[in-house]
Amino acid sequence: MSHAFSFSATDPAMLWAEVADAAAALVAGETDGIANMANVAALIWQAIPDLNWAGFYRFDGRELVLGPFQGKAACIRIPLDKGVCGAAARLRATQRVADVQAFAGHIACDAASRSELVVPIVVADRLIGVLDLDSPHPGRFTPEDQAGAEALIARVAPALAG
Repeated sequence: MSHAFSFSATDPAMLWAEVADAAAALVAGETDGIANMANVAALIWQAIPDLNWAGFYRFDGRELVLGPFQGKAACIRIPLDKGVCGAAARLRATQRVADVQAFAGHIACDAASRSELVVPIVVADRLIGVLDLDSPHPGRFTPEDQAGAEALIARVAPALAG
């Protein structure tokens, strides 16, 4: 089955709403969490401007392990006590970092990344992983981006856990 999505919104809140609708359609009826992560990562990469990495890290019960993504090769394993992704997973709270170079313990998988948005994925109080978005632009992620990414994850999280 082929999927052709186009995104017309220029307002960040509306764009994230379009992405969430498209993501919900993509994962509908599919039970494989990795396949769903792959499609959602590709969709975000297509729709959200000014990213240099978009993808997932899965929680294996001890640490975060690289999952489906779009962008340059990335760190494979991230302990929960390291980096922005580790903080989001450990605290189960979104991390929006305007300047990753100022974040204590930041892991530089891509030296070009300057800002980061990481949303934890929790289903039935179980940590599944995190959505990680990186940008080469400092301060790229706004409160609207954070709200949009959180709403997207809330909407598709059960399909990512499969």
